[in-house]
Amino acid sequence: MEDTSIIEISENAVKGNIEFLQKHFGEDVLLSSVVKANAYGHGMKSYVPLAEKAGITHFSVFSACEAKQLMKIKSPRCSIMIMGWMNDRDLKWAVDNGVEFFVFEPERLNRIKSLSGKCGKPALVHIEMETGMNRTGMNMKELNIAVEILSGNPACFVLKGLCTHLAGAESIANHVRIQKQLSRFMRVCRLFTGKGLVPEYRHVSSSAAAITYPAARFNMVRIGILQYGYWPSAETFMYYISKKKEKKDPLSRVISWKSRVMALKDVKRGEFVSYGTVYLAQEDKKIAIVPVGYSHGYSRSLSNQGRVLIRGRRVAVIGMVNMNMLIADVTKIPSVKIGDEVVLIGNQDDLVISVASFSEFSNQLNYELLTRLPAAIPRLVTN
Repeated sequence: MEDTSIIEISENAVKGNIEFLQKHFGEDVLLSSVVKANAYGHGMKSYVPLAEKAGITHFSVFSACEAKQLMKIKSPRCSIMIMGWMNDRDLKWAVDNGVEFFVFEPERLNRIKSLSGKCGKPALVHIEMETGMNRTGMNMKELNIAVEILSGNPACFVLKGLCTHLAGAESIANHVRIQKQLSRFMRVCRLFTGKGLVPEYRHVSSSAAAITYPAARFNMVRIGILQYGYWPSAETFMYYISKKKEKKDPLSRVISWKSRVMALKDVKRGEFVSYGTVYLAQEDKKIAIVPVGYSHGYSRSLSNQGRVLIRGRRVAVIGMVNMNMLIADVTKIPSVKIGDEVVLIGNQDDLVISVASFSEFSNQLNYELLTRLPAAIPRLVTN
């Protein structure tokens, strides 16, 4: 039984990207591979073993649910860090299993103190502080409470990290805001170390900050979109290449998305194509029906906007994208046949449909488009 489409994951691209990032950031900086949201749509089960082979030893996820999935995939030598949602049962599971996690409220520390005693082992905590993102993280009053709890219960906790999240590092316009955040972060670090609470890691940088603010790398960075071959923004890419003699993108896209022509049909001039009246044939047309639609992550906003590759030609998606099908204009490809490969994202001959161009047509961020790719689409590892 053949699936309607398949996602290919390039092992060589994963290896090349991670090797480049580790070299760029320095061997003394721990690269935590962020694999939340099913490894940004790439498929955690497929991606994690490739990242490990490329040298990754630390993974970050958002929730305990994701951490439990990851625990079944990763090797024992690799660590897991939960950056977000956990309930009390999750806290006990994390302590029992040596999983690191963010603490962004003092109440969580008090719950951990009780759990740690029952578990007979310390909790591996990263204290997240609020520095200007105004999302999760402790304010100064809460941080002082955290210092008291950590200092008074040394057997219950291992301070794995002090951390924050820099807001808007992908844009130069946020430079002043970022500098203020870094100053606040350093002030809190001094508060902790002054009380004898020295973290193993200090980390504030996601992909954007790690590229544009070298001083913010400290000894750990949380890398998401970069490892998959995409720049957080055009500005971050321009910042990188402006520092280099060779103006070349060092990253390779890891993902390709492919389907097949399911059916062919001739349409007469003056007839509408697909639902409604959004596309009227101005001339006789040959159309190809492709078994991918918005239920598969191909956005409905790509109706009359998208492009796909068939037989080495870039062709338009016409009419309304359906739940399970899209329609491509193959009038200028007389040799097209049922079963021909259709590239939705990736390369075919000398042409490419990039996620960037794909997302520009649909008004989605790279992040949004990738993470909306359903987990049910098979992932195939290729060279």
